[in-house]
Amino acid sequence: MSIPFVERHNGPRESEIVEMLAEIGINNLDELVKQTVPSDILITKPLAISSAMSEQEYLSKLKSMVSQNDAFRSMIGLGFYGTGTLGVVVRNVFENPSWYTSYTPYQAEISQGRLEALLNFQTMVSTLTGFKMANSSMLDDSTAAAEAMRMMYELRSRDAQKAGKNIVFADVNIFPQVLAVIETRAEALGIKVVTGDFNSYQFDDMCFGAILQYPAANGEVRDYSQFCETAHSKGVLVTAVTDLLALALLKEPAAWGADIAVGTAQRFGLPMGFGGPTAGFMATRDEYKRNMPGRIIGVSVDRHGNRALRMALQTREQHIKREKATSNICTATALMATMAGMYAVYHGPKGVKDIATKVYTYAHTVAAELKKLGFKLSADNFFDTIEVTGVDAAAIKAKAEQKKMNFYYPSATSVRMSFDELSNCEEAVTILSIFSGKVVTECPGAFSPDLYLPRESSYLTEATFNKFHSETEMMRYIKKLERRDISLTHSMIPLGSCTMKLNAAVEMMPLSWGEITNIHPFVPSTQVKGYMKLIEETEQDLATITGFHACSVQPNSGAAGEYAGLMTIRSYHVAKGDTQRTVAIIPTSAHGTNPASAAMAGMEIVLVSCDEMGNINVGELREKAMLHKDRLSCLMITYPSTHGVFEKSIREIMDIIHENGGLVYMDGANMNAQVGLTNPGVIGADVCHLNLHKTFAIPHGGGGPGIGPICVTKELAPYLPNHPFLENGNPKGAKAISSAPYGYPMALPITHAYIKLLGPDGLKKATEVAILNANYVSSRLKDDFKTLYSGESGRVAHECILDLRDFRKDYGVDATDVAKRLMDFGFHAPTLSFPVVDTLMVEPTESESKAELDRFVEAMQTIKKECIAIKEGKLDKDDNPLKNAPHTAGEVTADEWNHKYSRTTAAWPLEWIRDNKFWPHVARVDNGYGDRNLMCSCEGWL
Repeated sequence: MSIPFVERHNGPRESEIVEMLAEIGINNLDELVKQTVPSDILITKPLAISSAMSEQEYLSKLKSMVSQNDAFRSMIGLGFYGTGTLGVVVRNVFENPSWYTSYTPYQAEISQGRLEALLNFQTMVSTLTGFKMANSSMLDDSTAAAEAMRMMYELRSRDAQKAGKNIVFADVNIFPQVLAVIETRAEALGIKVVTGDFNSYQFDDMCFGAILQYPAANGEVRDYSQFCETAHSKGVLVTAVTDLLALALLKEPAAWGADIAVGTAQRFGLPMGFGGPTAGFMATRDEYKRNMPGRIIGVSVDRHGNRALRMALQTREQHIKREKATSNICTATALMATMAGMYAVYHGPKGVKDIATKVYTYAHTVAAELKKLGFKLSADNFFDTIEVTGVDAAAIKAKAEQKKMNFYYPSATSVRMSFDELSNCEEAVTILSIFSGKVVTECPGAFSPDLYLPRESSYLTEATFNKFHSETEMMRYIKKLERRDISLTHSMIPLGSCTMKLNAAVEMMPLSWGEITNIHPFVPSTQVKGYMKLIEETEQDLATITGFHACSVQPNSGAAGEYAGLMTIRSYHVAKGDTQRTVAIIPTSAHGTNPASAAMAGMEIVLVSCDEMGNINVGELREKAMLHKDRLSCLMITYPSTHGVFEKSIREIMDIIHENGGLVYMDGANMNAQVGLTNPGVIGADVCHLNLHKTFAIPHGGGGPGIGPICVTKELAPYLPNHPFLENGNPKGAKAISSAPYGYPMALPITHAYIKLLGPDGLKKATEVAILNANYVSSRLKDDFKTLYSGESGRVAHECILDLRDFRKDYGVDATDVAKRLMDFGFHAPTLSFPVVDTLMVEPTESESKAELDRFVEAMQTIKKECIAIKEGKLDKDDNPLKNAPHTAGEVTADEWNHKYSRTTAAWPLEWIRDNKFWPHVARVDNGYGDRNLMCSCEGWL
């Protein structure tokens, strides 16, 4: 391909760049950079990474690399299983940019499709676990279990809090990675994790919660009802780490006494992908809904009284609570949750039960044959997993690997295998041949004994799960939902601090390759040479780009990256004997996940204010750093600042912290303004996290998944996160951050491709154009919307904050009205009221063309004219297009039109809108109604 990828990725053509530079009064991009980025942090040499490749060269290179992965059949289990990924869902959701390029559905009116898809997932989890309340996804089962531990901790009674109850019991028969993440979270919070056998555990007076695996790690189905009764009598809450597919047959956790259920929906049609992305879940009793982390989708009404969906109870979202948060979860795994929910929609209750029954039957059939051969099992009652004891595990492993099969080997004398949706007769024969040492040719007769603890309640009874069972109907249902949402396939999504850039097709295509999707995360590294090379190159390039020594891709979200970075700093201080260093200084302008992450890491938060220009108050910072110098752990700082400005005093800020014994954590949310121009290492930071779903082209997926790797100095490298299944791990680091040792590796080819396709020059050019686009928008809107913050030269970084704080007084409308009105023009609103109330933060990214930027500018200018018309009395102060926005097709085409402005003004305020009109599916949603009348399932929805 003759045209370089950088010209495909960046929106403006070279001739347009010249025009845009003229608009802002600059001759070239170099001059713009010098006016924007402080000279003392600019890097002068190109990034030391490989030169740009063509799209064909890259795909050939990647195919050759991942072909080194061995195609073993893995029956390791432990939360990751073979599954029948649905072609209709892969083709119409996973590979569809209308689904994967949308944003978290804060703007409900243009997000009704994915809100319904997430409501389906939520309902699926709720009905299978037996709890009334479920959230719309978590990151994975391990982090969900850790979140449940913290939730139980916060739900302690006043007496329990006064008594200092801080013990959580975890049954020893639990997945190793789940326990490791629980222990990591507990350590920083002063919670003591006690493990043991649930049958013999004597509740300690200081115990506040218990965590049980159901079915247990060795596969055993156990009756926990008496344990729960005893726990509740002592004021102890119980969390079940459970398997959704098993719950199609087994008694649901709510029925046997659990208070919270968590787990992963991976086996509902999500590929293992060497660890993910997957979709965790959490469900709980109704009375605990305000303590549940994560997002909850609820049913409300719109301006016309029609039913509409929205994110409910948003004031309980943890990143809004800031330093008072009990969790830092922000983005979850919406795209994967959508796919898992569609799996349940397509199969329905009968299909799901049939799949579960198949799994159960194969497990019991093979178990019965092994017993006939004289082998002993660790349990008689099980769903999908059998553990054979008293054997030479090494010998079995050698035979299994000759047959290209992976089992799990918990000890030298035991072998564990988990059956799944892909199990078949041929596989059963192979297993029996491995264990018997003889050639087995005939498939054993099916054996399916009566269930122990059978489920007695129905599930998936809602109409959504009982209508769309042909592929034609399913395809149309998915398409119907798709048409209700704005994504990058429609228009620019100018969300500040979100970097909604191009997710190029060439970057996305490999994610469907079998060499990438069908690999268990706990296989030996010798079987995944391709994946290990991919991870190694990605980590190395990210370390180079950030100016650091080492990198870990284990954190599976931006917030997880924040937490991992802080835990790395904590481990470093502890290793040096400085256990008292627990103070984190955080600017008041920081994103809410910063103080939330610091609180999770057990840190004492000290806030420092910003001046009228949006910069950190350096004098106050120095004063507070010196005041806490003996206990100072770190400074958390975003750069460029959350206000969209490169602060000139950044080096001085670094020095202040280091001089007082602290380290600097740099939030990488705004890294899109740094790449190739400067980097955290040059600036003086010690650790940073990156949002690969922002700067490095992984799509947002309607609210996740994301990846938040951390990069660190040489001194901090030994303290990067560890993991139970990480070969040659980091014993000095946190025990684990995520379920899989490399987080979400299946998504890494996107970032790997982005870097390799752009190369050092392309990465730098992308950053320059991102800064140009933001300054162009700011300049073109300067007569109508003041840019609130800028640098000393009057330049912004990669985003600009438009000041609407006086609009309420001057025009009788506010920033929300402007945001909703933009929907009528076919645009998603910029970031609303963050970091300053009644402002709009615009980040156009480098991927948007001059034509698209001009359309956005014209839309904003037209809205401003409407505001002036309201002030002048030409539009009614109450019945006007801003107050009534957005307008639906149903309203505009209705027989009656009672507004004091025309239908054309409502729906087609500019002529070019007619060419590609996006109609919001609902009118403005009533948020208060939805919270007052909370309904969080799709019962009665269709």
